[in-house]
Amino acid sequence: MKRTFQIVAVALSFVFVVQSQAQTADSAFPKGELSTVKNHTGHIWLKELNVGDSTFDPSIAIATYDAGAKLDWHSHPGGQVLLITEGTGFYQERGKPGRIVHKGDVIKCLPGVEHWHGASPQSGFAYIAVTPTQKGKTIWLEPVSGKDYDRVR
Repeated sequence: MKRTFQIVAVALSFVFVVQSQAQTADSAFPKGELSTVKNHTGHIWLKELNVGDSTFDPSIAIATYDAGAKLDWHSHPGGQVLLITEGTGFYQERGKPGRIVHKGDVIKCLPGVEHWHGASPQSGFAYIAVTPTQKGKTIWLEPVSGKDYDRVR
């Protein structure tokens, strides 16, 4: 519990920095690199802020999506917290209805839960992802079907 609190506290400090900087600049951090891996649809940029290691476990990254871009179904052995910083997006856990998320929302995905997230068709979407890494890396599954994506709207 104490470890989880520490991870969330670090992530929230990043959010406050991003929000305070947003008033004077587009973003506190560069947009990152356009992802070229095959675990998503559309354009997604990633900026790694912290690579998890034995001292500071969580991977902390900023992801920025074009409208309609989405990740494939996946899970995180250590869970994940998403801090939505821009736009409107979708989030769905396997077997549950999808939901629409907005700037300021916080998503807590429990360890091992299969899920996907992406931008809505009309809006770009960005978040800070806090992903504990000590229990393993992301497990990638199948692409999100058009039916699953369309059902969230």
